[in-house]
Amino acid sequence: MSDRPFDRAFEFLHVNERPDKPRERGITEIRGPYYDPMGPRELQDILETVGWYVDIYKFSGGSFALMPEERVKELIDICHDHDVKVSTGGYIENVLVRDNTKVEQYFEEAADLGFDIVELSSGFLAIDSEDMVRMTEMVAEEYDIQPKPEINVQFGAGGASDPEELERQGQQDPQQAIEEGRRHLDAGADLLMVEAEGITEEVTDWRTDVAYEIANELGTENLVFEAPGPEMFEWYVKNFGPDVNLFIDNSQIIELECIRSGLWGKATSWGRTVTFDETVQD
Repeated sequence: MSDRPFDRAFEFLHVNERPDKPRERGITEIRGPYYDPMGPRELQDILETVGWYVDIYKFSGGSFALMPEERVKELIDICHDHDVKVSTGGYIENVLVRDNTKVEQYFEEAADLGFDIVELSSGFLAIDSEDMVRMTEMVAEEYDIQPKPEINVQFGAGGASDPEELERQGQQDPQQAIEEGRRHLDAGADLLMVEAEGITEEVTDWRTDVAYEIANELGTENLVFEAPGPEMFEWYVKNFGPDVNLFIDNSQIIELECIRSGLWGKATSWGRTVTFDETVQD
């Protein structure tokens, strides 16, 4: 375990303390290069300031494939210096469509570069669950890297899809996503990413019933919920507690942490986020 490595300013004032790293609950995964190019100096500044609150750094949209290899390694090394794991993001979908025979080479390269996690997503693909689960088994058994499958209820999810178009596509039965999630966990996955689109993103009305169903069936400890907006991650904290696992944009680290810690919040959550620590009881 990695104890908090700094003396917090105004430490005499109460906040909900975070579990120590490496965390199994209260995980915060942040988006790295995509909307923000995020070079090494920016990343270093972020992690020197608030790296204690970050657990996973995700390259989105295959951004690593546009960068010099030495810069990719540098970003990964900076993350590791701050006890932050690094994820490939969902680039496997592009590999499956364009370079299907190079899937294993993709896993090998990710491991060689120092990635800790390979995300296995299929939001844009018509692909059998069996094929996705076999990739989870392959990564877990054959490579020094963790598989992190994504489950979703919306075909065509991702890439800022149009809500009206997604409505025309129709949603999948949440039980299908839940069953696939169970199979991925049995195949060696430690965490599952829950795609926001179809639940809280790119929908005319939030499907919070789906979020509850997935959480109740699979357990929040096994899930990272995509929440790329303050109103989304506030909802998850209010309904699943401050130790829910969340994926957010890197610009939102402080805002989420203020809500988790009970330090600040919106009108509907300010002053209400608490934890119970039996070790400090009289």
